[in-house]
Amino acid sequence: MTGTGRGGSHRSKKKRITLVLAPVAALAVAVPLMNSAGAATPDEAATDCRTDSDKLENCQFVDVQVKRDSFGPNERVSAVSDNCGSTAEATKSFSVSAAVTRVIQLEDGFTVDGETKLGNSFFEIGGKFSTSEINIKRDDTTSSFTFSRSDAVQADNIGFFMWSHKRTDVSGFLKATYKEAQDGQTVFFSPSEGATTIHAFYPQLLSNGTPDGRLWLRNVKCGTPEADGILNSTKSLRTEPGFGEGGENVTDVEIPLSEIPAP
Repeated sequence: MTGTGRGGSHRSKKKRITLVLAPVAALAVAVPLMNSAGAATPDEAATDCRTDSDKLENCQFVDVQVKRDSFGPNERVSAVSDNCGSTAEATKSFSVSAAVTRVIQLEDGFTVDGETKLGNSFFEIGGKFSTSEINIKRDDTTSSFTFSRSDAVQADNIGFFMWSHKRTDVSGFLKATYKEAQDGQTVFFSPSEGATTIHAFYPQLLSNGTPDGRLWLRNVKCGTPEADGILNSTKSLRTEPGFGEGGENVTDVEIPLSEIPAP
């Protein structure tokens, strides 16, 4: 009987210990949950930076990588001249017009207003990479060129001008500093510290202020899928191949930039 009494007392102590530990374990689980509550997410930090939120003390773009002399989209910059059915080349007049501007590409696809704190940060970063050898367009104003010229369109071809601007690609991340701490933290990164997924594309300019890049006259053989696709598109919204990449039905002739008049 005595042994049984000791055994019963031992089991009772185990129960009491379990009851004491349970609240401690629950508190340990609650602490990290409380610490994470209310903290800015990378998406929220990016949105606050883009909209110049009053909650921010400052927002900066931190550059990590830079790539000069990359090319932008391939754009059709003149109307299409039709020389289909002809057995001889024909001299055609073209009006050529292109424009470039600084582009900020956030993860969510939004661009940044130049008047925001973040816009000013991108301007300062642009200044860092603008040199006497490579002049870049730092602000969000536009540089352009417009001119007319005559060129030969091959027999049974359509002809038009293509353009791809040269640019400096600076990639990095956002550093958002909040006025009031959120769970003891005021600095947040988007998408993460050290990331290279946010891009600032700065168009490169020639010494006379004309956009730098590649301009070429493209001839496309009539009756081919390439020509039919172009003739059936009323706007320059198609994705066009780059210089020399059009295939056997396409002939590209580069135009020296010295032949583009200064703005």
